[in-house]
Amino acid sequence: MTVRAAAVIPARMASTRFPGKPLADLTGKPMIVHVLERVAKCRTVGRIVVAVDDERIASAVHAAGFEARMTDPAHPNGTSRVAEVARTLAEELIVNVQGDEPQIEPALVDRTVEALAARPDMPMATLVSPFAPGEDPANPNIVKCVTAVDGRALYFSRSLVPFDRDRAPGAAAPRKHVGLYAYRRAFLDVFVGLAPTPLERTESLEQLRALEHGHPILCAEGEAHFTGIDTPEQYAEFVRRIKSGAAAG
Repeated sequence: MTVRAAAVIPARMASTRFPGKPLADLTGKPMIVHVLERVAKCRTVGRIVVAVDDERIASAVHAAGFEARMTDPAHPNGTSRVAEVARTLAEELIVNVQGDEPQIEPALVDRTVEALAARPDMPMATLVSPFAPGEDPANPNIVKCVTAVDGRALYFSRSLVPFDRDRAPGAAAPRKHVGLYAYRRAFLDVFVGLAPTPLERTESLEQLRALEHGHPILCAEGEAHFTGIDTPEQYAEFVRRIKSGAAAG
């Protein structure tokens, strides 16, 4: 089965922890362009649109040869920004790649899109991954996910879940959640119309809104080697990796 989705990448200037993040360019190109170049390698993605709130981001995207759309600056979150653009697209599957995932693996995007395409009973899908060596599962900046045997998400948390009380053989290991979502286009408007929920507010995790309102989330599985960039310190580490790789090459 051939799957062709549209990728919509929300990007805004006013990040609380890292203002101007999409245009950070200590690698020689803006971070949003790194993301675009990775998504362009996805075999399931036939169109890429950056949903922006600032003409400076749009200019950087256009200069790199990609498509950008100005969106309402009043959107409360990235999903709402994606939904605005998705209403104008023909593709039935929309993949939301975060604009701060400059080393997202294209194969993981494809895996998530294909997982949703294969499950018509599911309105949306996301990605979970084993923790990489050296990553701390107790770090609240890395979101954890627990799933049912059929792949549905049971819960997302910043706390360490599940708790291995008895350290029994075969116990479930914690898995990290990767900030990547695929939606059926019609469900995006349903999702953004849902009222915020208590668990969502408590954990500050928007995806919990879907679960609390009874909408399932399918979890694709893959091994993600990098997390998103939320802080200047994480960006500095990304820059170091890029420059080290260039020097090695």
